[in-house]
Amino acid sequence: MTDAPFSPAPDGPDDPARAGRRRRWHLLPRSLAARTALVLLCGLVVVQTVGLAIHAMDRISFARIDLQRDMGIRVSSIYRMVAEVPPAQRVAQMAQLHLPPGFKARLGPEPLLGNFHLASPPLQRMIRGRVQFMPMPEWLRPREVVVGVRPAGRRYGVAIALPDEDRWLTVFFVMPFADPFLSPTLPVAFLLMTVTAGVLSIWAVRRLTRPLRVLATAAEQLGRDVHAPPLPEDGPLEVATAAVAFNTMATRIRRFVNDRTLLLTAIGHDLRTPITRLKLRAEFIEDEELAAKFLADLDELEAMVSATLAFGRDSAAREPMARLDLTALLRTILDEISDMHPELAEQLVFASPPPSVIVQARPIALKRALSNLVANAAKYGGGARVTMSPPRAGHVAVLIEDDGPGLPPDALERMFEPFVRMEDSRNRETGGTGLGLSIARNIVRGHGGDITLSNRLPHGLRATVMLAG
Repeated sequence: MTDAPFSPAPDGPDDPARAGRRRRWHLLPRSLAARTALVLLCGLVVVQTVGLAIHAMDRISFARIDLQRDMGIRVSSIYRMVAEVPPAQRVAQMAQLHLPPGFKARLGPEPLLGNFHLASPPLQRMIRGRVQFMPMPEWLRPREVVVGVRPAGRRYGVAIALPDEDRWLTVFFVMPFADPFLSPTLPVAFLLMTVTAGVLSIWAVRRLTRPLRVLATAAEQLGRDVHAPPLPEDGPLEVATAAVAFNTMATRIRRFVNDRTLLLTAIGHDLRTPITRLKLRAEFIEDEELAAKFLADLDELEAMVSATLAFGRDSAAREPMARLDLTALLRTILDEISDMHPELAEQLVFASPPPSVIVQARPIALKRALSNLVANAAKYGGGARVTMSPPRAGHVAVLIEDDGPGLPPDALERMFEPFVRMEDSRNRETGGTGLGLSIARNIVRGHGGDITLSNRLPHGLRATVMLAG
């Protein structure tokens, strides 16, 4: 049976509505600044669009009135050029007319409006007034004016009864579209204003949300190092208040960690003296078997005290961060443990040629954490195979696998608790104190990573170390 890499269990079944909502949320930007900027831009576009539409509708109304007035003036000019000549010459005059584009004129015994409908009263009054009341001699004024419009709404016909005969002059024209803008550059101006306001909105949002990014960075640094520098307590009132609260919290955390470290160190240090006295007294026990049991228990207690002191030193250490060749460090650890266990030298290897990976870490602390994991694999699993992947998504994965019996599933996470050991495979007779995994996870989490345990198939244990690359 082949061994599959460890991966988290898939999520349980989900209803379609929740899945649809999750997909919609995934379409939105992830950062608060991007979402705020998106809302502002959408609102800005809506406001600009509504404003442009209102302006266009008002402009169309005024432009339509101007066009109708202009069409009335042109119709009255055509009528005057025909009405001023004697009736017998009007047909010839019609042939000589130079009409504007889109205009046609006909003479007939009656209005030639055909399927035209009467235009609206305002339009009737406007064009009739332009024709009937334009400056001209009284004898040229028409007897009647009828304005018709096609159902489509843009083709018009004006029938004018000539003053000195029974014929009608009918003028047809197509009303142009009303220009909704004062000039062709107006939409460009609106677009330019929208883009400018959008850029300013994005700049303002990024500036306003910068304290949140600073707060998130400070929280991440505090998770790696409780002695990280405090946040500056300046800026707007809300930001300054949040910075003060964060710094107060960080101070309390540092005090708690220091108090815990001092307590562990003091207890461990104070226990050494009575342990030494008990060892001396155990030498005077005449029963050799009982004396051996006393000394074995005292040796175990002394090992636990030493581990506790080491745990306290690791918690209190302020080793500076440095660039570290992780590949070389793991190779050194494998060589050192091979020297300690020559019989396992062939089982302490890289599973595949490792890539060259450089990380920011505390060299001594990280070596201690990885050494604990490799030593556990060698001691309880008969060897250790190390696999390292190149940095991906800002993290480096290091897998340390063995072929031991593994652990019960419910104990995989509990093994990281201090002084917890499994009696079946990691019992006290092997010399373990139950602090190795706790110390290793504490160190790795201080580097912004984590350690997890998982069972392998058909047997064995895998320790997965995630480090910030």
